[in-house]
Amino acid sequence: MSNLTDLPKRILIGRALRSDKLGETLLPKRLALPVFASDPLSSVAYAPGEVLLVLSIAGVSAYRFSPWIAVAVVVLMFTVVASYRQNVHAYPSGGGDYEVATTNLGQRAGLTVASALLVDYVLTVAVSVASGVENLGSAVPFFVQHKVLGAVGMIVLLMLMNLRGVRESGTIFAIPTYAFVFGVFCMIAWGVFRIVSGDDMRAPTASYTIHAENTGLSGFALLFLLLRAFSSGCAALTGVEAISNGVPAFRKPKSKNAATTLFAMGVLAVTMFCGIIALAMNTKVRMAENPATDLLKNGVPVGSGYTQNPVIAQVAEAVFGKGSIPFIFLAAVTALVLFLAANTAYNGFPVLGSILAQDRYLPRQLHTRGDRLAFSNGIVLLAGFAAVLVYLYGADSTRLIQLYIVGVFVSFTLSQTGMVRHWNRHLATENDPGKRRHMVRSRAINAFGAFFTGLVLIIVLLTKFTHGAWVAVLGMVAFYAMMTAIRRHYDRVSGEIAPGDEVADEEVRPSRVHSIVLVSKLHKPTLRALAYAKLMRSDTLEALSINVDPADTKALQEEWERRGIDVPLKVLDSPYREITRPIIEYVKSLRRNSPRDVVSVYIPEYVVGHWYEHLLHNQSALRLKGRLLFTPGVMVTSVPWQLESSERAKVRQRRQAEWSAPGSVRRGPVGPPARPKEPSAKE
Repeated sequence: MSNLTDLPKRILIGRALRSDKLGETLLPKRLALPVFASDPLSSVAYAPGEVLLVLSIAGVSAYRFSPWIAVAVVVLMFTVVASYRQNVHAYPSGGGDYEVATTNLGQRAGLTVASALLVDYVLTVAVSVASGVENLGSAVPFFVQHKVLGAVGMIVLLMLMNLRGVRESGTIFAIPTYAFVFGVFCMIAWGVFRIVSGDDMRAPTASYTIHAENTGLSGFALLFLLLRAFSSGCAALTGVEAISNGVPAFRKPKSKNAATTLFAMGVLAVTMFCGIIALAMNTKVRMAENPATDLLKNGVPVGSGYTQNPVIAQVAEAVFGKGSIPFIFLAAVTALVLFLAANTAYNGFPVLGSILAQDRYLPRQLHTRGDRLAFSNGIVLLAGFAAVLVYLYGADSTRLIQLYIVGVFVSFTLSQTGMVRHWNRHLATENDPGKRRHMVRSRAINAFGAFFTGLVLIIVLLTKFTHGAWVAVLGMVAFYAMMTAIRRHYDRVSGEIAPGDEVADEEVRPSRVHSIVLVSKLHKPTLRALAYAKLMRSDTLEALSINVDPADTKALQEEWERRGIDVPLKVLDSPYREITRPIIEYVKSLRRNSPRDVVSVYIPEYVVGHWYEHLLHNQSALRLKGRLLFTPGVMVTSVPWQLESSERAKVRQRRQAEWSAPGSVRRGPVGPPARPKEPSAKE
């Protein structure tokens, strides 16, 4: 099976990298920005639209509040960025919010943050891919008709790209991310120029009217609507925490480069978000939560056949003109960057999963690196979770986005609260006036961040819980329970296998070893197993056979006597033609009679050269070993016999080793410069 999958694996994810090449996968700031910040940067493609969709409930008149909501989002963004700049300097190990909360607030707070982030990363992939498919569907009708298929296919493609390694995925994603930022800034600059020039820019929906579900809102109802619009706009902040979780992936100086990347991300995201909101107001973009009934053209609902384009697409059409080259360019890179926004989660989830696995809260397999030095198991697991979520919600971004941002603000709030505790602890022992001033300033930033993000978390829960956020909360509870159970299991296993100060009875050398060689027929594998068992010099040795067919059993006994084998042959009757159960019962009876004895079972097995031949041999041995595994005081030894097909497999392996598969040739020296160059396949 390894041979069958090796070539496709090398073609898809590239040649394996040595462990000492890990330093070559570290990212400079120019690549770290698209890798870790593609989610908040791309969120400007749908966050402004979410604000207008909520405000449309009260009619077009409520749009006048959108600039104030944008200001609130900007203040929150800079607060979070400033707070996380303190995080990356104080905790550069990559634990991010999880490490901060665990260290300063305790294990339960750390698990809560970890659960929230794992859920948020899964939702980031699902929302970004679903939104990208919808944007692509406006140009390619196939994706409208097969949204789920397209979304799952894109999730798998992103998984493969990330399995090739962090650095390679960063190089792949850098061009479209920067192209998107360039396109949005060109649109904002050209739009501002046209406004100053007095041009009348009108969005394609400028002449439409909105049927308000609730008119004349005031007091608490209006406040609740504005808070819900603000919580939807906060989708622009998702993914900010990924940089603090990915500090180890940066080049040195890691903390400084991560903090610089955070600041650049905040400035770019805020500028694009505010620019699109401002142009949407100027071009009179109209959006509705239920466009088929609430969006009116000449007083008539547009109907179910109408496709509501995102705000950024409508603004681009008003600024550049429909069908123009800049419009097509921006539409293309917007759809592409929405797909690539999931890359933030593909880098954050595996790193966090690795840290949790190291702390024994997740399976240990998530802590190991794959062939390309990426955390491959975490990448595959994230893709699986996201694909299931996309399938369940039909790749509908409007439904998925209601689950969004709950988890990220849980982690924001607990992380910043933990940072306040961090600075308090250090201030209690620090006497240097300069360092104390720096700590006091940092504590003030984190305290304001904790208050603001905690307030936003309350708003999000109040306004979105009944709209689907309860699913995210349920997911966090499920992750928390699963991680707690996994940690209990690992702790229980560690306690059982840890050597004590006093030697227990079960650790004393067994009084005797009773060896059994299983025999079905008298052939070369059986003779080898008997010869090997004799070398072990057990206290007692016997051969054991099961009487399923009396004629075969009689022939075996006669051949045994004819050859004069000096090992006693014991035959067990099996009236129901079972093989495994009589052997298990016999072994258990030996253990009952002499509990301090060890029973050693030798099983002859065939070694075959093709995967399909495994289906024809050794099935009884596999079942038997599986049962004996749960029998205390029993040791199982497989005695292999290589068939001719296995020898031919060795020859094929040698030939394959001499042939360089695509992507498998190493260029240049593979080790330190002092080592001699490895010969190539041609040498």
